[in-house]
Amino acid sequence: CGVYFYFSQLEGQIDDCECSVNTVDYFNNLKIYPRLNSLLLKDFFRFYRVNLERGCPFWPDFKRCTTEHCSVETCSEGQVPAGLSTEAKNGKESSAHKYLKEAQNEEDCDENHGGLGAVDRTLSEETKEEFEKWQKYDESQDNFCETEGESLTDVKYVDLHRNPERFTGYKGVSSHRVWKSIYQENCFKPDHEHGPFTTSKNLGELCLEKRAFFRAISGLHTSITVHLCATHYTPSKTGFGSGNWGLNVPEFLKRFSTDQTDGEGPDRLKNLYFVYLLELRALAKAALYIEAQSFYTGDDVEDAEVKSAVTELLSIIKSFPNHFKESVLFPGKDEETAKLKEEFRQHFINITRIMDCVGCDKCRLWGKLQTEGLGTALKILFSGKLDSDLKMPQLKKNSFHLTRKEIVALFNAFGRLSTSVYQLENFRKLIKS
Repeated sequence: CGVYFYFSQLEGQIDDCECSVNTVDYFNNLKIYPRLNSLLLKDFFRFYRVNLERGCPFWPDFKRCTTEHCSVETCSEGQVPAGLSTEAKNGKESSAHKYLKEAQNEEDCDENHGGLGAVDRTLSEETKEEFEKWQKYDESQDNFCETEGESLTDVKYVDLHRNPERFTGYKGVSSHRVWKSIYQENCFKPDHEHGPFTTSKNLGELCLEKRAFFRAISGLHTSITVHLCATHYTPSKTGFGSGNWGLNVPEFLKRFSTDQTDGEGPDRLKNLYFVYLLELRALAKAALYIEAQSFYTGDDVEDAEVKSAVTELLSIIKSFPNHFKESVLFPGKDEETAKLKEEFRQHFINITRIMDCVGCDKCRLWGKLQTEGLGTALKILFSGKLDSDLKMPQLKKNSFHLTRKEIVALFNAFGRLSTSVYQLENFRKLIKS
């Protein structure tokens, strides 16, 4: 009976959103998941550049897993599509951003052409360096993730499909310590807290923005946990490596049932739906910008297929009836709002840095990707430089910019959330059978 009661709690409206769990289940499982799952198999989205060699910046006793099941296989130069390999070597920017800047330059040239004499547009090297510093500073103020630096030798391509996110058998303390640090030190606390960190029981004491932050982080944590329960390893008597992968219902109930989580489980799962809606809205808001991408990998046929598939997917996403309303967060332009928004951003940057403290390489890879994806969604929603109502001529002049790495992280992170929602239905069926 407790199990049935738990599933009945995972129904109705999602907190702080104008949408129900059932609406998301239907929309995701029938319309989003099949298309997105297929899209992420394409080369543009499956190769992700990441630095897995950064040390933990927060505690010195950082230990890494050394088993083969935790390891990540990075790509050699010959394994990376030609277009991506060239991009990495040359530090080439997002093709969409380049296109938009070229279009803007042409338009500016047309507007200023005609009769008052040519203007000397040459710049000294010193001035160019200063402009680059200004641009990097401006962009850093929009980012919710710490830039790793594309030129670092430790930044390598990883084929995500050769390194799937799943249970690795690692039992080190670092993962527990990472999440404890996130909740205790980097999530906002109520003014009169009733425990060591925020839970669903004292969440109502937080303002809307701080509640949204907690729900997004909790939803991300829930999604990762669902992945590990859905692709869990059950060893045979002969040892690790000879067992079976599949859904682990006892582990799922341990993490999410009402009786084994002091009533927190259903709220954790509802937070998954919350962060799903947040990233869904970010994709809808940035749709015009993303559609301007060429999705270049060097394979003209596949690149065209990807562009068409992305356009179709974004069209479906834009049709969703109850999008997350980011406009209700950080309203106004007063000093207190600006301070809260910057605190929100800095808290999230800290969380992205904490991912370097995860001991399992494979878990660290997927943790970094999913936090970068969520950070990219937050950048889209709250940088103030992107308006979903912009038309192409306006977008050409907009200073908003996403790198290829951010776009890949955003789509893959949303893919992980979509998979989690899809897997919940599988757990429902098994538990109720």
